[in-house]
Amino acid sequence: MKIFCVGRNYVAHAKELNNEIPEEPIIFMKPKSALLQAHTPFYYPEFTNELHYECELVLRISKNGKYIQERFASKYYDAVTVGVDFTARDIQTELKEKGLPWEKAKAWDNSAAIGKWIPLQNIKNKKDINFCMYKNKELVQQGNSNLMINSFDKIVSYISNYFSVNIGDLVFTGTPAGVGECVVGDELEGFIEDDSLFTVEIK
Repeated sequence: MKIFCVGRNYVAHAKELNNEIPEEPIIFMKPKSALLQAHTPFYYPEFTNELHYECELVLRISKNGKYIQERFASKYYDAVTVGVDFTARDIQTELKEKGLPWEKAKAWDNSAAIGKWIPLQNIKNKKDINFCMYKNKELVQQGNSNLMINSFDKIVSYISNYFSVNIGDLVFTGTPAGVGECVVGDELEGFIEDDSLFTVEIK
């Protein structure tokens, strides 16, 4: 199982981190070990002093494919949820300044949390999905899939030009503005529309 992630897929988020708006999707990956298993505690990593949350819509790949045309891409994923791409921001900043890869900041064990899956057949319009995250019962991030620079279908098609997509792979589709720091004791709760899909406590 592979975890694909899309960077800078919302204009406001790119601007808040002083990044340029990309001309094509920015793709990075997390290994299988990055997935926080259900009912497993999330512990603040010892190697960072600036842990950030990034709430995102996540797709579940349901069909094996390669070189998928965008008009057929919707046949290759069957469910959506909301998740968190945890980021060691201090490490990422240091790596970016040196022009080095991000894996140490993004791909460590348990750095990807996801919620319960919603079958896409239960979603009225995948181009109009509201999602949000609360930290300690306070709204900190909210977004809508219609604000994405690259749509679900564009992302899946683009990824498949470089990597085979396989049943069970995950696609984190990018985070809206509002990313921020979390500390030990914080509780994060993610929603699609009015459905609470995950709760993560930072220990």
